[in-house]
Amino acid sequence: MNRKNFIRTLLATALLGASAVAMAQAWPNRPVKMIIPFPPGGTLDTVGRMLAQKLTEQTGQTFIVDNRPGAQGMIGGDAVAKAPADGYTLLFNASTFTTAPMTVKTPLYDVTRDFLPVVLVAKAPLSVAVNKNLPVQDIKGLIAYAKANPGKLAFAIGSTGSAGHLSTELLRRSANLDFLIVPYKGTAPAFQDLIGGQINGFVDPILGSYNFYKSGMLKVIGVTSATRVSTLPEVPTVGETIPGYEFYSWYGVWGPAKLPLEIAQRLNAEINKALSGEMRDKLIQQGLLVGGGSMEDFARFQRDDMVRSAKIIAEGGIRAE
Repeated sequence: MNRKNFIRTLLATALLGASAVAMAQAWPNRPVKMIIPFPPGGTLDTVGRMLAQKLTEQTGQTFIVDNRPGAQGMIGGDAVAKAPADGYTLLFNASTFTTAPMTVKTPLYDVTRDFLPVVLVAKAPLSVAVNKNLPVQDIKGLIAYAKANPGKLAFAIGSTGSAGHLSTELLRRSANLDFLIVPYKGTAPAFQDLIGGQINGFVDPILGSYNFYKSGMLKVIGVTSATRVSTLPEVPTVGETIPGYEFYSWYGVWGPAKLPLEIAQRLNAEINKALSGEMRDKLIQQGLLVGGGSMEDFARFQRDDMVRSAKIIAEGGIRAE
């Protein structure tokens, strides 16, 4: 390369770098759509709307929540994968995002190929909730009852391949129990039937069961975190009865795979800022573990969780109908 071409290459590289920086500084200059691929009202939607409000306040641009349920959350995910990679269409989803494709023959997207992980927002310990009339008070009692009544208990799952589903399957296999797993289209109808007695149990993020438990409408007999949670200190962990048992749902933000790194890093910084203030306190009050960290941290966490989940799905033969 001669001197003239070398200088042109340097100038072009500098201009590209300056353009990328300018793009990140200008973003967002119009409303940002944040797709949540499940119906309004669940834990995922609650946390997503909280985050959208904080990002709106911090950036001065509106972050709009767009609920697009269907196909275990894959319809909304597919919409983000195919959206322009300009930072104006983002995905806020739970760990179901990574596990649902493992349960179908032809997934709508490839998690590692089609998306850029931006940041882990929170981890959600799950609660093992049972109908208030079920004659058990703790996990030990549940195990004894299930063994004395094989095949008679029915546990709901909000969606196939969800954290609640995998956690329920892990509970069933860890304690060698025989009970039915009943798929529902979302958490709201599952809780309705749990309270009404049509089903016996439901494993779901604590936020979903908390008010029902506090009002005496159902019983929470265990939490799936490694240690007891501050919002339910009287409730033992499942691990206190089944050593080593630990499971979480978790929530994060992704962009399309080709989202410019500068915009992704800006978004990561804004979300970390949101998680360090008032939103952090609200998440903790609702029994969640606050996330945050770098894009690399999230990519590593996602990869490790996918390996563990794939093992549970394979061993349990979990497939979507």
